[in-house]
Amino acid sequence: MEKLNITGGNPLFGEIAVCGAKNAAVAIIPAALLVNGVCIIENVPDIKDVRLIIEMLVQLGARVTYINDTTISVDSTRLKTHIAPVELASKMRASYYLLGALLGRLNKAQVALPGGCNFGVRPIDLHEKGFRALGATVEITDGIVYVNADHLTGDNVFLDTTSVGATINIMLAAVLADGKTVIENAAKEPHIVDVANFLNAMGAKVRGAGTDVIRITGVKEMTGGSYSIIPDQIEAGTFMLLAAASGGDVLVRNIIPKHMDCLVSKLEEMGVNITEYDDSIRISRTGELRGTSVRTMPYPGFPTDLQPQMVALLSTVKGRSTVIEDVWDNRFQYVAELLKMDADITVNGKRAEIQGKKLRGALVQATDLRAGAAMIIAGVAAEGVTQIGCPHYIDRGYTDIERRLRSIGVKIERVFEED
Repeated sequence: MEKLNITGGNPLFGEIAVCGAKNAAVAIIPAALLVNGVCIIENVPDIKDVRLIIEMLVQLGARVTYINDTTISVDSTRLKTHIAPVELASKMRASYYLLGALLGRLNKAQVALPGGCNFGVRPIDLHEKGFRALGATVEITDGIVYVNADHLTGDNVFLDTTSVGATINIMLAAVLADGKTVIENAAKEPHIVDVANFLNAMGAKVRGAGTDVIRITGVKEMTGGSYSIIPDQIEAGTFMLLAAASGGDVLVRNIIPKHMDCLVSKLEEMGVNITEYDDSIRISRTGELRGTSVRTMPYPGFPTDLQPQMVALLSTVKGRSTVIEDVWDNRFQYVAELLKMDADITVNGKRAEIQGKKLRGALVQATDLRAGAAMIIAGVAAEGVTQIGCPHYIDRGYTDIERRLRSIGVKIERVFEED
């Protein structure tokens, strides 16, 4: 059994660099299936979800080569099947991007319903709506999604609720379709813009990404090129919250400050000192912080993927705080782990009331990716030793986490114990 052991109570100092965006990478790599040529993708994070999606591309017939630790070459000219490997697809949420990519390239796809972190109901009905609008049929039988079309034709798609996954999947299916596709009420997250920019770099015609209306003019072929993935907004936010929780002075490098506006505003409201540079943000804290109220929302609002990490920080801050989760139904599951560390948190539906206090080290579990990051933040701020079980969840989204955190002073080690 693996565990991460953290000895807390020490302020952090130094610099830490942010890797490529997980949420962009797991969509951009499947998007390479649409390209009849070679794609060079740079700034690829070395995480479990990326390795899984690469293995799925290889089993579909793509040739994927590592040029260096963060750069891959993808050649999808000789795809051999439209059927994604079930055992791999069922392990991660982002496997559903294979539906849009394979449908766009081959007019058919067969992909298992996705797995990944379990913190609420995440249906694919809006994905289905988009595929059907383009002329495809969609059936789900025994946990497998079957999508087929004689040919794809552009159309208008209005998303009943804002959905990142559906927005990206419809883009993927539409870039090679005949005519024009318009996605209304589209999600606006930075990684949606990144996927659109990648598609355009490969020869697509996508306009409006980052707004609530995306217009796609279908092209006959995408022929390849080079593209660098943006820095990870959520990893950057995790490191910023970690620095705020521990005290000290940390420079977070390789960052797009604009993407962090909502978090910066909240941290400054709490009393954290923040200095922004062109591609980095400095976080320093010398005194006590103040509690605050947070509500998660689609971008540019406060990200749901930073909610557990923010709750971990607020658990250590004097005074009362409130966090409302307006994106997922059941994302407060991890709170039970913080309670083991003597946190004072009361959850009522989508609302958490937090009374900050000093946390104590304990044996806790990473119940999902971002909850695991929250346990690290709590452990760094707590007195004593915190042991985090199931660190494989953390590995899904954070590259080489122990080495990088040790570089700024976190006392962390991975241990292997017999079950």
